[in-house]
Amino acid sequence: MAVERCYYEVLGVERTANGDEIKRSYRRLAMKWHPDRNPGDAQAEAEFKACAEAYEVLSDPERRARYDQHGHAGLRGTPGHDFNRMRPDDIMDMFAELFGGGRQRARRGPARGYDLEEQVEIELADVLTGKDVEVAFSRLDVCVTCGGGGAKPGTKPKQCTSCGGRGQVEQIGLGGLFRMVNTCPACRGRGTVITDRCDDCRGQGRISKRRSLRVKIPAGIDDGQVIRVTGEGEPPPPEASPMGQGERGDLHVVVRVNEHESFTRHGNELITARELSPAQAALGVTLDIESLDGPVQVEVPAGTQHGELVRVPDRGLPSLRSPRRGDLVVGFTIRIPEHLNARQRELYAELAQIEGDPVHEGSRSVWAKIKDTFTGA
Repeated sequence: MAVERCYYEVLGVERTANGDEIKRSYRRLAMKWHPDRNPGDAQAEAEFKACAEAYEVLSDPERRARYDQHGHAGLRGTPGHDFNRMRPDDIMDMFAELFGGGRQRARRGPARGYDLEEQVEIELADVLTGKDVEVAFSRLDVCVTCGGGGAKPGTKPKQCTSCGGRGQVEQIGLGGLFRMVNTCPACRGRGTVITDRCDDCRGQGRISKRRSLRVKIPAGIDDGQVIRVTGEGEPPPPEASPMGQGERGDLHVVVRVNEHESFTRHGNELITARELSPAQAALGVTLDIESLDGPVQVEVPAGTQHGELVRVPDRGLPSLRSPRRGDLVVGFTIRIPEHLNARQRELYAELAQIEGDPVHEGSRSVWAKIKDTFTGA
């Protein structure tokens, strides 16, 4: 019995993910597992179908709500394919799937290739100045040996016998109620089939290649933001453009900013913490506080309380929309000494006496006082 996989796990997202996060994850996985990029790989084909099924449910608010509440059981018998709610194009696509092949919708403009997505990591200090990073990735390119046609050099593809070279076949469903023209499943719409395959691309017309390029990360970028590099994606798939003519997809570079050990980012502000001794908090002090671009002097006013904040203007981070920097925000905590020498204890005791605060007498502990009570000392 097949185990039904969690749709959120299939797409690799949290249950709290929003629509954009779900779409982005689906797009990345669909590109990874697409059959054109994994020819003959049954596992990749299964993953591609699983991603499509998960996205179909999680991208629909109503079906996602039923799934969240009841799991897979909540989707059985539900109007997921209700004719009254589906668009005509969706109905035709569904029948095309049932009866084989796939209807190819009219395409406007030149064919376009798949987008790609890669992730890079930068440090918080790089957000201050910006950085050029090297991005290495794999993409499918037109096979040079066969020119993208997929046939061995010196041979030519033959006319498809299933569609007679038209690239489309006519199918009739539901007792003649529907007459559909679908993409020919034998030649995938090309009108020809390859009998002598190119040795380099095995008839696919595309070869996976590694590519590396430098991408400029602008100052002020946020964690998770995407930089689009136009035209660095893949060429159109063979069924859309055998020789690769048309528009390449784009490369989407997702920028992840590593956490810093001393600073927390809030927008374009940097937040850090600094300890004060009781004397510094009471009397005030001038401190050298580290920022991302060197130390800065901070005046701590007398009487500073635990948790109070001091802002240092223009020592935070820039934003993408403005070169003006945010603030460095310093939060103070009071550090109470754990061990006192005799002189410190004497001074603290004198201070307590002046302020009228009750404290332990001398160096004797509470347990010593209890012992004296029972022994009569």
